[in-house]
Amino acid sequence: MKKYLAAVAILSIALSASGQAFSQPESGAEDLSKPAGVEPPMLGIHWARGFEPNFLAKHAQKGPAGVHGRKTSVNMLWHNGEILTTAVIESIFWGTSWGTYSGDKISGLDLWYDGFGGSNYAKTSDEYTGTNGQVGAGTTHLGHVIDASGASGGTFTGPILAEVCKMITSPDPNGYYPVYTDLPRGNAGYCAWHSYGTCNGTPVQFAFFWKLDGDPGCDPKSTVSGESQGLAALANVSGHELSEARTDPTSDGWYDSAGQENGDKCAWTFNIPSVTFSNGSQWKIQGEWSNAAYTAGTGYSNSAGQKGCLDGH
Repeated sequence: MKKYLAAVAILSIALSASGQAFSQPESGAEDLSKPAGVEPPMLGIHWARGFEPNFLAKHAQKGPAGVHGRKTSVNMLWHNGEILTTAVIESIFWGTSWGTYSGDKISGLDLWYDGFGGSNYAKTSDEYTGTNGQVGAGTTHLGHVIDASGASGGTFTGPILAEVCKMITSPDPNGYYPVYTDLPRGNAGYCAWHSYGTCNGTPVQFAFFWKLDGDPGCDPKSTVSGESQGLAALANVSGHELSEARTDPTSDGWYDSAGQENGDKCAWTFNIPSVTFSNGSQWKIQGEWSNAAYTAGTGYSNSAGQKGCLDGH
């Protein structure tokens, strides 16, 4: 869920109840080259299954008048900013256990990002434009790096941006750097989020992910063979965050009147058992919101019954 919510009070209460402090001010990106940088906003929060801090704002969209007679928009609106026309992706695996890890999550996520570029799934976001052009399905995957030091949790965005700046010594202006930690979610109400900032003056996109092994709140319940549950869970939330970073990279791109980005609007809804990526890999993955599909009535329904989700299958 995007941080600019119509029900800010509800969000604050919900996060307090989950043991997480809502620490993101209405502010710009942090520049770590400055000694007193401001922590960047937490965007596109992928809430755990059944955790709905924006329940009232979300369900207000069902009626044409919205809350207190204010009109709302089911479709996402452009907020006069930029999008990502392309993305250069390099994953960071942060935590002491990654140094000796022998499971399938690192290689599996490499396969996921290799196959995302040019896939029909990636193309579900291609309709969105910004001041700098149009979202494109072409992405470049540079692989991954491992930092086996102790990881920070996802309650604050600043430490995650600092990790990106530490590990990515030559960031790309179109860079997207997902940080996968080995920390379990615990009582946090969310599985992942994305944000933006700068590393020595270069703008970057980044995202945070908890360890989701054995976590029913973040499990898509995939039936695809040959992948662990932890990998399947990370693959699903990775699609959510990357799609949002491409369409709303700096919080002035595309989101609806309740503050929901394209991944938020289709969270925890699946059209078919698996989607095939451009490299032939298969994943159980949520769809992404398409204004065009909703307008034409060709999408599948999200959890609010709005037919605007596409998965590119």
